[in-house]
Amino acid sequence: MPDGDGQLRTARLRLRPWTTRRDDLARLTDLYGREEVTRWLGGPPSVGPVELVARWAQVSRADPRCGVWAVEPREDPTRVAGTLLLKPLPGGVGEVEVGWHLHPDSWGRGYATEAARAVVQEAFGGGLPEVYAVVRPGNEASLAVCRRLGMAPLGRLRRWYDVELEAFRLMAPAVVD
Repeated sequence: MPDGDGQLRTARLRLRPWTTRRDDLARLTDLYGREEVTRWLGGPPSVGPVELVARWAQVSRADPRCGVWAVEPREDPTRVAGTLLLKPLPGGVGEVEVGWHLHPDSWGRGYATEAARAVVQEAFGGGLPEVYAVVRPGNEASLAVCRRLGMAPLGRLRRWYDVELEAFRLMAPAVVD
């Protein structure tokens, strides 16, 4: 699970909660103001960055295995690469999704896979039995992340977001006593 400050670390990344600091809010505004990002999300957020940060903080309070993190490359901690989330799917029955929204200046570096793998492993260690990912058809980069994570394709579903999405599932490894 994340440490006492809500942070996770990998070999190249630090995942930490988003804040309302000026630099975080500017990066959120830039990230979620880009059509090349939001077209895969169904459009820009319906609220501003301060409200996003507040909503995301509630995710981990509701379930400590879940959260929404700013992804910082360790070699350049002044530049947030994007967002990694692990949160309940809307309208689901306990299903949890892993997702990633990276700034175009951070694409193609393996950050999404590395961050998602770390968060999923922590969640499995915390007792989460499975995670899902939902990807808009045509988002080849995110489809590739799902494959690199070893997620099983479930086909196209309209189950959670009322739009047809490619769905994937990853089961927690079996525990051997």
